[in-house]
This record gives sequence, C-alpha cells and structure tokens, in this order.
Amino acid sequence: MTTQTDLMIQTKDLKQEVPNREGALVILKGINMAIYAGESVAIVGVSGSGKSTLLGMLAGLDTPSGGQVMIDGRDLTAMDEEGRALLRGEKVSFVFQNFQLLPSLTALENVMLPLEVKGLNQPEQKAKQWLERVGLADRITHYPQQLSGGEQQRVAVARAFASEASILFADEPTGNLDTVTGEKIADLLFSLNKEQNATLVLVTHDHQLASRCDRQFEMSAGELVEVTQ
Repeated sequence: MTTQTDLMIQTKDLKQEVPNREGALVILKGINMAIYAGESVAIVGVSGSGKSTLLGMLAGLDTPSGGQVMIDGRDLTAMDEEGRALLRGEKVSFVFQNFQLLPSLTALENVMLPLEVKGLNQPEQKAKQWLERVGLADRITHYPQQLSGGEQQRVAVARAFASEASILFADEPTGNLDTVTGEKIADLLFSLNKEQNATLVLVTHDHQLASRCDRQFEMSAGELVEVTQ
C-alpha cells in the first residue's frame, strides 16, 4: 500500500499557455496529479491533447506557465536549467518513439554514454549485460542504421534501465513499430520495470498498451482525468 512518503511525482495546478494572435493558446489547464514510487501510469489521449507537453513538464524538459512539478519532494519549477538537468541525470531515464540513438555510436557505446556521464562503475560491462538482457548480445558493435526499428528500441530500453534511474518516462515507445514488435517491446518494458521497481510514466494513444499500467489518465483539451479501469 502506498503512502504519502512514497510520492514520486506530483503536480499542483500545472498550466501551460502559449501566446498567439488571439491572445493565448491554453495547452494545460491546471493539472493536478500524484504518481507513487514503483507505479506504472499511462497518459492517453489523441494527438494535440497535451499529453506530450505534460510529459515534458514532468521531466523538467520544459517550464510551465504556472503551477508546480515536484519530483521526489523537490520542486522542479523552482530550479534553473542546470538544477533541472542535474535532477534529471540523478532520477530520470527516457524511452522515445524515435529511439534517439546517436548514429555515430555503436549499440554498446549508446548504452555506455549515459553511464559514463553519471560516473557509474564499469560502464562497458554494465552496458554489455543490459544489451544481453534485451536480446542483443550479437549486435553490440552495430550502428543504429544497421539495426531494425525493434532492435533500436531494445537498445533504447537497455540504455534507460542501465542508468539505474528511479523514474522512466516513455513517449509512444511502440509508436514506430509494427504490432508484433511493439508487443515484444512492451513485454520487455513492463517486465524490466517490475524487476527494477522503477516508476514508469507512459504516454501513448494505444489503449491496449495503457491498460497494462497500474493506472490510466486521459488527457483531453488540456485537462486530465483518471480513468477507472
């Protein structure tokens, strides 16, 4: 059973507005949500509903027009960019729809890089172990352009979990994959997340994928409502 001390992510009246010719485009309308340590949470909604904007706010990639984002009791919105970057490096990993692998680095080097930045011990050994875990032991010297979409996403998943982050943000992680490959990546993502006891926040338009999470929220026209499963 979760308690208030397990609170990992919290937003308080989170707002985002962008000026336009008509005055302001309201993207987020006072979002209040709480996500607890070890939970898997899905944010669903159609394109343009504001879900990716919300994810960027939760991760400290963007700053809101108003309200607060708290990560493990620390106020992201009170920090400067350097402070947010330090907190992300300490607490957060990402899996993106378009993989975000560096094309000039091999699979092994792509997984090693954030480990080296964080100063973790034995980055090469750890990266190899995680690539083996995701079924790519024979592909570690391959570059992204030599890998299929599913293989690239496996590298991205290995990179995310190898960094030992307590929060994993996944933005449409199966969006660029065929159905069969997408299901395999989802299986991998949920099994590793359960094993690591990380907090998973998943943005998707795929309701079947979202249904595998502990809780679901639906974003519509900048408003967020928890879905009763």
